[in-house]
Amino acid sequence: MSDADRGRNAHYDDLETRSRDDRETALLAALPGQIGHAKATAPAMAEILSQVETSAITSRAALASLPVIRKADLMRRQTPASPFGDLNGTPIATMAHLFASPGPVYEFDRERPDFWRTARAFFAAGFRPGELVHNSFSYHLTPGGWIMESGARDLGCPVIPAGTGNSEQQVQTIAHFRPSGFSGTPDYLKVLLEKADELGVDMSSITKALVSGGALFPSMRQAYEERGIQMAQCYATADLGLIAYESDARDGMIIDEGLLVEIVRPGSGTPVPDGEVGEVVVTTLNPDYPLIRFATGDLSAILPGQSPCGRSNQRIKGWMGRADQAAKVRGMFVQASQVAELQKRHDEVKKARLVVTRIDNQDVMTLNCEVTGQPQGLASLLERSLQDICKVKGGIRFAAPGDLPNDGLVIEDQRQYD
Repeated sequence: MSDADRGRNAHYDDLETRSRDDRETALLAALPGQIGHAKATAPAMAEILSQVETSAITSRAALASLPVIRKADLMRRQTPASPFGDLNGTPIATMAHLFASPGPVYEFDRERPDFWRTARAFFAAGFRPGELVHNSFSYHLTPGGWIMESGARDLGCPVIPAGTGNSEQQVQTIAHFRPSGFSGTPDYLKVLLEKADELGVDMSSITKALVSGGALFPSMRQAYEERGIQMAQCYATADLGLIAYESDARDGMIIDEGLLVEIVRPGSGTPVPDGEVGEVVVTTLNPDYPLIRFATGDLSAILPGQSPCGRSNQRIKGWMGRADQAAKVRGMFVQASQVAELQKRHDEVKKARLVVTRIDNQDVMTLNCEVTGQPQGLASLLERSLQDICKVKGGIRFAAPGDLPNDGLVIEDQRQYD
């Protein structure tokens, strides 16, 4: 579809409004070819699926019989000798960017249109060709900035590659270029608006936003709308690209057209009934990174019915927390293994529990540490280590030995997702 056609139409393309039967038939018809391609081009996938008869995987039930690949499997396989764990279907020499996300987890992209498939989400959020987008996702090592820029550019939108930090300069840049759209985490636009208020700078040109990397709470959405900013969210990961997105109906998140999404019982690969909360598992048709049944670690549920906006694909309720001991804080995943790494650095900490809360519409992270006494200067050292390891600032609270619960929980997410 041309840029001119997209400017006139209510939907990004005809795929969004095809019947569910047509979509299911097309996806399942493509599935054996993708599995065969994965086995032929990605040695790790050939190993994982060695006992699979490719031509037999032509139904949801058959797909559910395949093993689930988890983030921990991915991280274990990724070594200097095999940077992407032999799960990539294209050689490094053909890649455009190589990324290092916290964990660490390594990803890549290629120089082809809308590699991460986010243009569809921008369109559904109200962006149209020619509109200027201020992109505040990080461009440094992590792929967030590129994930969103590729979609905006494919839609025909010029992009200001702002990245994170330097809020005063970002505000001045917005005032100069007058972009109509913002892309970034839900929290960061609030930071920029408050900085603009402080400096007396006009940011009123921004009237729409596509956010990701953190939960968009109803109170936050309302606060933005009161300032004339219509906000939509999308759900994407560095491994899979776009998974689901909101439309102007603001009624659940519509699954992207190029994926097979399952909701499974956490810790297993067994699909749960529609409406039941479970872990999001995705099979992508991306030939360059052909992940089959990749478990995101995120919780969600299938919503009944169809979106009022006319898009016919299934919808998920949205991001409802983590299925494992991890939390997404200000757009960054924090893992239990990172808390363990901090304890290795500081012998004084006998036990630790990371608590994530939400205060004044912002994520707050506090590391509760069992120590004997309160060693002088330890809190400052722990704060620095926490930011160094997790890439997110957090506070420190000391507890006496035995005070923390004996339940094996390392990360406690106390935020509410209703």
